[in-house]
Amino acid sequence: MVTRTTRVPETGGHEPRAVQKALALLEAVAQIGSGARAKDVANFTGIAPATAYRLLNLLVADGYLVRIEDLSGFALGRRTRELAGAAPQTAVVDHRQIIDEIRSHTRFGVYLVSYQHDRIALIDRDPDHELPGESALATHPHASAIGKLLLANRPDGVSLKDLRKFTSRTITDLADLAVELSRIRSCGIAIEVDEIKVGRSAIAVPIRDDADGVRGALAVIGRTGRLHTDDAGLIELLTASAREIGTAR
Repeated sequence: MVTRTTRVPETGGHEPRAVQKALALLEAVAQIGSGARAKDVANFTGIAPATAYRLLNLLVADGYLVRIEDLSGFALGRRTRELAGAAPQTAVVDHRQIIDEIRSHTRFGVYLVSYQHDRIALIDRDPDHELPGESALATHPHASAIGKLLLANRPDGVSLKDLRKFTSRTITDLADLAVELSRIRSCGIAIEVDEIKVGRSAIAVPIRDDADGVRGALAVIGRTGRLHTDDAGLIELLTASAREIGTAR
């Protein structure tokens, strides 16, 4: 268990407090080690959790920290290691460069998702694309490619309480859904066409851990008719990128 060891002292004058706190957070992650959780870092430094979480996300955005493994903890990023002259750490996933590369090759929205405790958590939203049906992703996984990929890999671990029919294309029959999930497990790719929202299509591929378990997904979402769910080139790009995210640790 991580205990609080020091509290960032109060300062006066013109000393930039935000910079001081950001440096304290970096030092805390270095001392706690890879996988440091936001609440552990906040307790370690004595910085208010809300402030710590905001600064941690800024440090991730700038490359000084990265999220690791299940995407819930933090480790020192490339820019911090370069400043320190240290050798690259293991167990680090720096997904932002990979995601940005995909976005440069497609006109559709690209999203990184983590499956945490059998729940869907959006880790990286595409800043240039609105995400229709986002609120239904976590509550009705049967209706989206991202959700069906989770269900296909957690057949006994996810409860389906409400097979709501969002459109005429939504799969609500348990037998039909079982067939769809079996197909996803077989090919490793989940798709949706007008299932959670008319006019929306998506492709989702798994991000796997060292034990070949599915811990997240990489997905593209776009307008039906423009995004073709059988686009072999796009699927290959997603699959290769998901593999890179899964193994770059």
